[in-house]
Amino acid sequence: MWEETGKDEGFFGERAASVYDEHAAGMFDPAVVGPVVELLAALTEGGRALEFGIGTGRIALPLAERGVRVSGIDNSEAMVGRLRAKPGGGDLDVTIGDFATTRVDREFSLVYLVFNTIGNLVTQDAQVACFQNAAAHLRSGGRFVIEVGVPDLQRLPPGQTIIPFRADPEGIGFDVYDVVTQQFSSQHYHFSEDGVQTYPVELRYVWPSELDLMGRLAGLTLESRWAGWQREPFTSLSRAHVSVYRLP
Repeated sequence: MWEETGKDEGFFGERAASVYDEHAAGMFDPAVVGPVVELLAALTEGGRALEFGIGTGRIALPLAERGVRVSGIDNSEAMVGRLRAKPGGGDLDVTIGDFATTRVDREFSLVYLVFNTIGNLVTQDAQVACFQNAAAHLRSGGRFVIEVGVPDLQRLPPGQTIIPFRADPEGIGFDVYDVVTQQFSSQHYHFSEDGVQTYPVELRYVWPSELDLMGRLAGLTLESRWAGWQREPFTSLSRAHVSVYRLP
């Protein structure tokens, strides 16, 4: 899975932005987006929301349609350009910058970071800074929501480093893990009449307990953790989680 941003402009530049919505079409399905928007709107509790890695507006636009006042941070001008071209995209307050460090001069009741985007921050220090930046934007009692996959290492036999996740007539994909550094690359190959298009992206995987420690360092407390946006129970077999951290 790959998402809106962390975003190094080298990957999420014009080339990737031009096909992003198409390649991630399944994630734009109302059946996928609806539960995300429903839960985020409830957690906002009538306040403002800030999206880290707003990208092309997959979540921000329908959330704004729900009446939530949404702002965003993203370092890809190309991705934000696609957002601006969509109905309602020009009405959102978007700041260009690294969401781990860029500040918006406003307080929010909710900051959210979805679809594995924290992995685009490829060092632990940057991920820690992201939590600290989220906390700095929250009003008292505000929440930071993060959605990210659980590292797939249970599927790796000793010595193996590659996990395939896609193989169909339109493309193949696989992740390459380094279990020493927690770095991994997600390799996406898309087939078309024009040939093969490659979209490699470098990431850093992170464990739920590691995120909890990052939250504590930022003054945040874990409030809830679910396996999905419909508040499914999180278990040892869950492939992803939605975690909610709260500022006291």
